[in-house]
Amino acid sequence: MKRSKIIRDHRSVLNTDAFDKRRFKELFGMSDGLQKVREEGQLPTTEALLGDVWASLYKMKPRISPELMDPALKTNKTIMEKLMKDEKFEEYRNFTRLDDLAATVCTVKLVEKINLWLAEAKAMDEELLKKMEAVEALQDDVPIEHSDRQQDVEDGSVQELADATDKLNDQLEFTLETNGERFLQAIDEAVEESIKVKDSLISLIGGCSAGKGDAELKKVPLREQLAVADQLAMDPKMQEIAEWAGRFQEVAREKQKTTYVEAIERRGVTIGNEIERLLPMELGLYSNESMRKDFLRRFAEGNTMQFEQKKRENLGKGPIVFCLDQSGSMKLLDTQSKGFILALLSIAKKQRRDLCVLLFSTTIQKEVFTKGKITSNEIARLARTFLGGGTDFTLSLQGALEVIDDSTFKHADVIFVSDGEDEISESFLTEFNDKKKQKEFKVLTLAIGKDTAVAESFSDRVFHITDFDDKRSFIAFEI
Repeated sequence: MKRSKIIRDHRSVLNTDAFDKRRFKELFGMSDGLQKVREEGQLPTTEALLGDVWASLYKMKPRISPELMDPALKTNKTIMEKLMKDEKFEEYRNFTRLDDLAATVCTVKLVEKINLWLAEAKAMDEELLKKMEAVEALQDDVPIEHSDRQQDVEDGSVQELADATDKLNDQLEFTLETNGERFLQAIDEAVEESIKVKDSLISLIGGCSAGKGDAELKKVPLREQLAVADQLAMDPKMQEIAEWAGRFQEVAREKQKTTYVEAIERRGVTIGNEIERLLPMELGLYSNESMRKDFLRRFAEGNTMQFEQKKRENLGKGPIVFCLDQSGSMKLLDTQSKGFILALLSIAKKQRRDLCVLLFSTTIQKEVFTKGKITSNEIARLARTFLGGGTDFTLSLQGALEVIDDSTFKHADVIFVSDGEDEISESFLTEFNDKKKQKEFKVLTLAIGKDTAVAESFSDRVFHITDFDDKRSFIAFEI
């Protein structure tokens, strides 16, 4: 059943304003995670609680309103007080304050844990269960828009709901006193999981450059960020892929570092005022007292002489074609291989190179990522895809040739990965090697196995590896 993306209960026990409510409404419409925990809510006022938890994490100075106008929100106020009085709460806010993504992910995790804690408490406490059922039954008779109107307090249904909520709140306060440690432990777990989700998100769609993951992530539309975050929160396989992607991206950074340092050269003299590029002669003028004022004037005007630096052209840095064997025997390496692909994507994104992934067995599936960019839907599809079946080298290599025939994939680097062997006809092998010379591309094969005679017949280099975490496989990150 499709979840509703509409927020109906805007009531709050915090100092929320119109901006807070409008922003949370927008985020709720984007996040499947928020919609899911609302459906799983253990309290009749879970929707209002979601907004308050988010505001407590996002706002600069959240505080609980001293007066509670709506008696139906007493249980929410009790929970928010317990949450915000926790000595670690301000530490949590260092992670979430004014951060739409972090605050939303953490809200999902916190309310998820609160729902579980309440479900456990109801299972162990029959009185709490009865009082909660009584409030739920009465809540249906009192529309939200009328429940906080003071003139209606004398009305039977409203007064009855207020009385039932008082009893529920008393029981909840007692439960928090007797089982408060478990509640706070659940909150700690939620924050740890939220931080892990964001780190994983950076690994999946962030950049390859060290220290720039957050900056790269901010370039991705928030709706995309939340979509991937929801998948990470709900799918252990996605988390495992993200862990491998993070591991392989670190290796890729190291492999690319030397190339980056050597790419900056001094190629002449120009004028400017960048201190680190000033000619030694200019520095000598600065150290001479009689010439210092003239130097400072020219420096301020941007007329001092400095080295001109140009980035060396990345010759041979063409598109990447990654042929990945997905026969049944590769199933155990599936999450590793997906992490490896995402690390290659981070290189392609940094270097603005197209990457084509050819998944093959006895069938073939093609995915093209222009300039290394990947969407949340593409990440989900990649994670879910595993072809199974046998191994057909010819099908894969023919697919690679078709991709390279595309004008945007000329001078490509082909990476071929397989744990098996297959027969290739002499006629096709001749055709493939002729095309390789004609189109000027090279093939690097990572062979997970011992018998590589066939791979060597179409490859420029063959490396034997045990899995994708084998150091010899990291040669792929140098292309």
